[in-house]
Amino acid sequence: MLAKTFILLASLASAVIAAPAPPAPARPPCRPTSTRVAPVATATLPVTGTGTELPAPPAGSVLKAVALGHGIQNYTCAAANGSATATGALAVLYDILPLYPGTAGTGLSAADFDALSAKILYGQSLPINMQNTAAAAPGTPAKPNVLPEASYGAVVSKPFNLPLSDAKLGALSLKALGVHYFDKDGRPTFDLKASSGLLGSVSKVDVVAAPPTAEKGILGTGAVQWLGLPDNGLGIGVGVSKVYRVVTAGGVAQACSVSGAGSGSVPYSAQYWFYGTA
Repeated sequence: MLAKTFILLASLASAVIAAPAPPAPARPPCRPTSTRVAPVATATLPVTGTGTELPAPPAGSVLKAVALGHGIQNYTCAAANGSATATGALAVLYDILPLYPGTAGTGLSAADFDALSAKILYGQSLPINMQNTAAAAPGTPAKPNVLPEASYGAVVSKPFNLPLSDAKLGALSLKALGVHYFDKDGRPTFDLKASSGLLGSVSKVDVVAAPPTAEKGILGTGAVQWLGLPDNGLGIGVGVSKVYRVVTAGGVAQACSVSGAGSGSVPYSAQYWFYGTA
């Protein structure tokens, strides 16, 4: 009897061991991970379209920033029958790289991107600490705030309103990146250190005329030239090998016979493209 019981138990044990395991709980259907990547536009330096262009960016350089500058160009006339001499510029720089056409979610159309220079010229007051505060208001394209050049001068000891404020152009908000000025030795300087660590200390080398269709500005004098501004080699700059001034609006001096002898300034705007080593 004991033997039969043992055999029966052994048979039951074998049956349990041999029985298939219960099915595993159903797993939810596999959802593949998305491999879609937001498209990134390749920003390309603008061209005049006139057949005369600035040289291409230096070989091996990469785009570091694209800024919209808004401010004043400074001039002096030694005599009323002389020619105006450029003596520098002051501008606040705003980030427009996210607005480059084709940038996912934020890019503008090519026409709207190119129109930013004219739009900011009339879309906000001059972001400069002006001696004559009435000169900061731009007026409208139909009725610009035309004043004598001497009225547009900045406060020399404190030309910028600090801290810098972002620009508001309708629905667009442009982050302030830094400032453009000429240092005590007359060197064009672009200070973006606070926003990106970049500092450009450059020389004027490449010059081409703005397209004839460019916005002529508040005084109606024309758009300043497009420039290529390489690092001046003095070891001052940080992260910037060349700056381009393109898509300009306004900024050309009046004839000295109109402005008279002495110093004056003209409102302007422009795109600034910053290149450096990778």
